[in-house]
Amino acid sequence: MATIDECRAALDRLSGNLARADGDVRGAAALDRSLSCHVTDLDRTFTGRLDGGRIRVEGVAAGPPAGRADIRLAMTGDDLVALVAGDLNFARAWASGRVRLEAGLRDLLRLKKLL
Repeated sequence: MATIDECRAALDRLSGNLARADGDVRGAAALDRSLSCHVTDLDRTFTGRLDGGRIRVEGVAAGPPAGRADIRLAMTGDDLVALVAGDLNFARAWASGRVRLEAGLRDLLRLKKLL
């Protein structure tokens, strides 16, 4: 099982990957939205913002998200680490229910380019 530190490192790595992206991916990540990622097996939620093509983690708290972020993710720590490492396909994981993504329709359409 991935640790909280490994999950935080994965989010930092994902942020770096988004910042270095170009083309459609960079455009899709160039949102300014609140973000939460609930790591279900650790029962911890990272909160922050997707801003200027980067993920800025602002905090981590016990339990599910306290508020409703614009973009909400939920998955196990192992799946988070595997997704960022490229070992787990996001679209398949989302379709099978391993990863939950909730957002407004406009955001989902833009985020689709990241898949």
